[in-house]
Amino acid sequence: MERNAELIAVGSELLLGQITNTNAQFLSQKLAEIGVNVYYHTVVGDNPKRLKSALEVAMKRSNIIILTGGLGPTKDDLTKETIASICNRTLVLDKVAMESIEQYFRKTKRKMTENNRKQALVISDSHVLKNEVGMAPGMAFIHNEKLLMLLPGPPKEMNPMFVDYGIPYLKNMLGINEKIVSRVLRFFGIGEAQLEAEIEDIIEKQSNPTIAPLAKDGEVTIRITAKYQDNKEAELLIDQVEQKILKRVGKYFYGYNESTLPIQLLHVLQKNHLTISSAESLTGGLFLEELTAISGASSSVKGGIVCYTNEVKQNVLNVTEKTLKQHGAVSAQCAKEMAENIRTITKSDIGISFTGVAGPSPLENKPVGTVFIGISYKKETIVKECHFAGTREAIRNRAVKFGYHQVIKMIDS
Repeated sequence: MERNAELIAVGSELLLGQITNTNAQFLSQKLAEIGVNVYYHTVVGDNPKRLKSALEVAMKRSNIIILTGGLGPTKDDLTKETIASICNRTLVLDKVAMESIEQYFRKTKRKMTENNRKQALVISDSHVLKNEVGMAPGMAFIHNEKLLMLLPGPPKEMNPMFVDYGIPYLKNMLGINEKIVSRVLRFFGIGEAQLEAEIEDIIEKQSNPTIAPLAKDGEVTIRITAKYQDNKEAELLIDQVEQKILKRVGKYFYGYNESTLPIQLLHVLQKNHLTISSAESLTGGLFLEELTAISGASSSVKGGIVCYTNEVKQNVLNVTEKTLKQHGAVSAQCAKEMAENIRTITKSDIGISFTGVAGPSPLENKPVGTVFIGISYKKETIVKECHFAGTREAIRNRAVKFGYHQVIKMIDS
């Protein structure tokens, strides 16, 4: 069987824009890791006729069709009923799933309504995929030489089900014997186009491992993927490619795989036994919000002040009236005082500040996207003037990421 897949997301809420189809992104990534090509993404509402039409189209052009959503207890959850009808199969009660559902209601001491029994129904002669987080099981089967897989819509149920049960089923049915290992390199401060230009010849010569650049939220990642029979061989292949890439663009590299800039900063702070505090005008506390969301942040984060107005900058953060009058709040001088004063007030090793113009209108004759970031560390205070583009949200996010990256560089230098 060819490894060409199509994903069909079922749910009117997706078409109405009420939720984002994160399932498609997750499944595409996981399928790519096992060598399955995803050529089409389809979204269809909770309508049997349109779902039937979408499935008929998918079965003409794809060998693997994975559907998400529509397995719940309500009347508009019609995925398995529709698929069973199309494939001339019936729905049968899965006793294991039924017992799991009943046990849930016993445990929570809630009354089980009759429509919950519907979640334990599966398509006849299908391979049942256990749901260890929710109620409705998934299922998979072959129909007319096409592999169909039905998964629940909620990501918290779908993700572990696919990883623990869906992927092993696919590998077995598709005869996928080779193993695949990936490593993600994360970069900041370089655009996707520039990074690709720097390593274009390496990408063009790729075969095994393969190299896939991806830009996201002001960062760039490179996924290096190797197929192998021996794990040591794969790691060696990836190491060799990584060394070639970092020789060209290593100064922008900051971490691996699922690491993020705040995670990396916290690691560097902890490793060096340093503390940090922030003074945030433009970013409104976003820097500390992301940093303190990480477990263990209390060992390195002292605190911060959100000083959105000049009054708070002057009366709480002790920025001088002279600085605000002569240079304005959006200035290098103000950012410098903010960083130094928050460090002094909180007795931190490092103080960082953010002030600027997120938009939509200019401020103090400074264009939208003008940002000043101050960092006070040891006996030095540096101020970086940045000019970011994009929406108000994008400017704030990019400013915070730039701040994380600058502190990491300053500590490691």
